[in-house]
Amino acid sequence: MSGLLLASDHDLLLRLLRTTTISPLEADGSEPATQLWQAQAAYAEAARAIGFRTARHDCARPADVLRDDVPAAVRAAAGTPGFLAAQPSLVLRLGRALPFGATVMFNVHLDTVGGLEPVTFDGSRFTGRGAIDAKGPAVALLAGVRQALQLSPAVGREIGVVVQVVAGEEGGALGAIGTRRLIDAGFHGRLNIFCQPTGLRYLTRATAEMTARVRVTEREGRSEAAVLLGLLAQHFAATFGRRLRVANLRADNRRGCGTGELLVTLPYKSAAEGADLAASLERVYRAGLADFTTTFGGTASESTELTWPKRDLPCLDGGDRWAEALLTTHAGLTPCAPEEPAYPNDAIWMDGVPGAFTAVLGPGSRLVNHAHTPGEHADLPDLEAFAAAVSRILLAFARLRALAANARP
Repeated sequence: MSGLLLASDHDLLLRLLRTTTISPLEADGSEPATQLWQAQAAYAEAARAIGFRTARHDCARPADVLRDDVPAAVRAAAGTPGFLAAQPSLVLRLGRALPFGATVMFNVHLDTVGGLEPVTFDGSRFTGRGAIDAKGPAVALLAGVRQALQLSPAVGREIGVVVQVVAGEEGGALGAIGTRRLIDAGFHGRLNIFCQPTGLRYLTRATAEMTARVRVTEREGRSEAAVLLGLLAQHFAATFGRRLRVANLRADNRRGCGTGELLVTLPYKSAAEGADLAASLERVYRAGLADFTTTFGGTASESTELTWPKRDLPCLDGGDRWAEALLTTHAGLTPCAPEEPAYPNDAIWMDGVPGAFTAVLGPGSRLVNHAHTPGEHADLPDLEAFAAAVSRILLAFARLRALAANARP
């Protein structure tokens, strides 16, 4: 199945790539202001042409994000004028609202990381910021739905299709601005596909990460902040090894007044593992302070504080024999191998939703297609293959729903 993306789809993708949609958490002030409203409006217009209607298009309120389990960077920015208002999320629905068990949901984000990239299309390859993560998949998604509609009258009638087009995926927001509240509002289904680069193999896992910050406050006559933070970094590294990432280490010892900050990040695969890691890090932190005091004297704890800018985020690690059979046997997709790494994305907010199956699926590779880096691109054959996969998923879902209905006494 080829040629699913029409010339109008090419034009839409180029239009989206030329529309700056950098997450405010990623912006450095040198780029144009984010235009997520305009990008989502262009996407909604294209979706209307194949039968979608807008079910919701709005922004988060401060109350939606001022929660302890929302990353601190988001909470801190929520009060900045225009921050939330610049990051709307859009919900599109095909046909009337149908019960949860008859609905497929797709989630795709249009916000990007910082940095502007030249936008080109040579007939085979699209380049530009967001080409693979995730404006290209977003356009291919519509092409796949359009194909399914042409092949089966059940799509949009017997089975519902919901598309979440969100902001707040990049910049460490992890869906706290957009995806989370849409899921809380019930915009999901029996089958939920989050469009991210996976090499067109579906992944049923999404990890989360925690961030710990150690701050040394100013103390007159003490200038050992760099030594203390370096010692703590060594203690953390000795305990957690390569899984630990030092995001920032800064110290200022001028005028005999030591101040500084150490920022470390740890990924985890389950809520239980995350809780264990947090408790372990706090123990290592206390042991490090004691080691410093024994070695250098004084009381390091008087001027040192450990806080958690990011903690207690959920993880996705699910399985469903019926849904996985749908994707493999009936839609012809391949699962990612168990040893393949997962990564944080908005799918974490589907954790614990009763009866729902969630998978991450998309064209290309974050590494090969240079997501988040110079040279980001999406190849047209990969986008075509993803559109075909979307069509097969919807057709398989409709077929299995019909079989189940006919089997009822």
